[in-house]
Amino acid sequence: MATGWAGDGAVNEQIDATVKDAVERAKRRLPQGPSASHCEECGGEIPQARRTALPGVKLCVTCQEAVDREAVAFSGYNRRGSKDSQLR
Repeated sequence: MATGWAGDGAVNEQIDATVKDAVERAKRRLPQGPSASHCEECGGEIPQARRTALPGVKLCVTCQEAVDREAVAFSGYNRRGSKDSQLR
């Protein structure tokens, strides 16, 4: 079957690559190392349960929620499928 420029399974490969990139990006954003006992923003105590659940945590839940709200959402634009990436 003629499919033009794309090979068989190209769409699935592109989707898999996009998902893999998103997972790797999320892993890099996770905190690492020892957890702080007190929040770096407000100075409040970080509960032991949070420090155990998230190794490397530096912010309390309230401050982390504020940081998350301010973060710019990733657009999810797939460079592998854009014409510009194919021309370079």
